[in-house]
Amino acid sequence: MRRIRQQTEPAECERIMTEAKRGVLSVAGDDGYPYGVPMNFVYDDGKIYFHAARSGHKLDAIGRNDKVSFCVLSEGIREPDDWWYHFTSVIVFGRIRVVEDETARIDAFRKLGLKYFPTAEMVENDIKKDAARALILELTVEHMTGKRVKEN
Repeated sequence: MRRIRQQTEPAECERIMTEAKRGVLSVAGDDGYPYGVPMNFVYDDGKIYFHAARSGHKLDAIGRNDKVSFCVLSEGIREPDDWWYHFTSVIVFGRIRVVEDETARIDAFRKLGLKYFPTAEMVENDIKKDAARALILELTVEHMTGKRVKEN
């Protein structure tokens, strides 16, 4: 990191990863172009889980190269009488794979659901209804860095 004074401590990075609702997953796309896609996710003990369709551009890219990055932003705060925001960005680098083990797959679906659905009952109903049609992707964090940013 070039601006070391803006570096965020690992515990703060993990807090942001736990609280953030969405991020951008970036893969090596077609013809050397990067491909970034907004994703819902859940962070759990050094791993990030996503749900995905069973086919598509993202999965094709992951099949060719499992190295990815994932970026999230904190909500940010604005100090009184300031127009700019202070926020923290977290970028994760790691390798991603499709979760094959059915118990682990359903466990990850449940963790994702509990983050976004209002009730556990709704999560269980959604798992019964839709889990068979989707994949779970697991990103194993190899490196995580955070940076505090002041927009002005």
